[in-house]
Amino acid sequence: MRKRSKITGFRGPADPTGSGVESRRVVLAELAAIAGLTIATLVAATAVSVGIARASVVDGVIDNDGTLFTIALLLGLVFVAIGGLSLLPGERSPRH
Repeated sequence: MRKRSKITGFRGPADPTGSGVESRRVVLAELAAIAGLTIATLVAATAVSVGIARASVVDGVIDNDGTLFTIALLLGLVFVAIGGLSLLPGERSPRH
């Protein structure tokens, strides 16, 4: 009888006797995609930051109602922290 694999998905477990060339290509493609997405995100964040700095939006908001801006900023940081915590791996009990 076959041993059950803990890995789920559409592909079977890797063949230990194979050359691994295909998996290396996949890893390199994934690494290139991650690097491209990271660079694109940094460029977009920089462009948005420069746009906000030139528009002086923050000064206009803070002059009118600083407490509301502070509360909105803190809520945004809380939501970002919750999203970051949800990415942390947790201990899961095995399914039966």
